[in-house]
Amino acid sequence: MIDRTNSQLLVFFSALSDATRLKIVGLLAQDDFSVEELAEMLALRPSTVSHHLSKLGKIGLVSARAESYYNVYHLNTDVLSMWAGMILDEDKLPDLADGVDIDAYDKKVIADYTREDGSLKTIPSRRKKLEAVLRYIAREFVAGADYPESEVNRILRGFHEDTATLRRELVGMRLMSRTGGVYRRTP
Repeated sequence: MIDRTNSQLLVFFSALSDATRLKIVGLLAQDDFSVEELAEMLALRPSTVSHHLSKLGKIGLVSARAESYYNVYHLNTDVLSMWAGMILDEDKLPDLADGVDIDAYDKKVIADYTREDGSLKTIPSRRKKLEAVLRYIAREFVAGADYPESEVNRILRGFHEDTATLRRELVGMRLMSRTGGVYRRTP
C-alpha cells in the first residue's frame, strides 16, 4: 500500500513538475478550453499542448469532451481534491518515509563518540550530536522512576567523568527533570 502510494505521488508530482502543465492547470481552473485556445494563450504549438494535456490526463486531472470539431478540456477538481487530500493528510505523511532508518543519524553519532564499552570518548560540542548522545545516555534511566543525584552520577560516570555537564544537559534537553536532588527520566 505504501509503495503504491509513493509511486502514485511520484507520478502525480512528475506530471506537475513542468511550468507549462502548471499554467494549463491554472487556466483550466478558470474555464474549459480547447487545445487551440490553450496553444494560443501559451504561445505554443497545439501538438505541444496536446502532449502536456496527455500527461495531465494520465493522472486524471484533466478530461476532454467533444464539441463540434474540437476537444474541450476540463479540470477535474474532484481528482485534484483527492490528490491534495493524499498529499496533505498529516496521518499519512509519515508513511512516505516507510523503510527509512529514522535513528541512523543517532547511531552514527553514537558509534563515532563511544568506545567499545559504551563510554564516551568525548562530549560532543555540536548541539545535534550532543542531543543524539544524550538520547543514548537517557535510555539507562527508567521513565518515571526517581533517582537521587548520587545514583544519577554513578550511572553517568559509566559514560563520562564530567557528570555535572551530562546532568545539566539531560535536564536542559528535558530528557530528565530535577526536583531538589531527585532526578526523573521524562517519558
